[in-house]
Amino acid sequence: MQSAGDENRGVRLLIIEDDADLAAVLLRGFREEGFSVDRRADGASGLEAILAAEHDLVILDLTLPDRDGLSVCSAARNAGVTLPILMLTVRDSVQDRVAGLEAGADDYLAKPFVFDELLARTHAQLRRAYNYGGQILKVADLELDLLARRAQRAGRRIELTAKEFALLEYFMRRRGQVVTEDDILRNVWETQFDPGTNVVRVYIHHLRSKVDRDHEIKLLHTVRGCGFCLRAEQVP
Repeated sequence: MQSAGDENRGVRLLIIEDDADLAAVLLRGFREEGFSVDRRADGASGLEAILAAEHDLVILDLTLPDRDGLSVCSAARNAGVTLPILMLTVRDSVQDRVAGLEAGADDYLAKPFVFDELLARTHAQLRRAYNYGGQILKVADLELDLLARRAQRAGRRIELTAKEFALLEYFMRRRGQVVTEDDILRNVWETQFDPGTNVVRVYIHHLRSKVDRDHEIKLLHTVRGCGFCLRAEQVP
């Protein structure tokens, strides 16, 4: 039987919040729900983490010690970041909410708030961004059913090991993005390997043979000198 947190497994959140007590509550709450969560305590390091493109959603405090959340959000959007950004603030005037949304925030929640509401809003944004609610990820004719733990392409079942499934889920959640071997090691294996390890390339070779074999359109691409990318179109 699937636990309540299974639907959130593999989903990575970034919390940018300078209040250590609030951050601790959020980290504990989201981790208990099955999310992977990282925290930054200032705008500069928070923006750097956003631009690294390793997360599925950002929870961003408006008031930070070095630069405010509005400028962080605007800088991320100007850099082409499209992932959901949920802004937290003690300010709750109409003008403040408008300013947050105009800066590029997808949602705006005033403090103090109940964690369950933040969780519900997080799920709502993930559903809009990634078809998260149905628990089926899709890229072209490739489908991954997260609850049934089943993959298929063009209606044909693909047998995957647990690690291959986790790797394919990671690629599908970041469809169209180029990810490096280090990104994959941190997010799929969640551990450190010897820099000379070829474990990622071995698993991608196995995954490519299962996902792309017998299909004219290839989905899993190697981007020379950069990393790997899952997308239906060819990459340079």
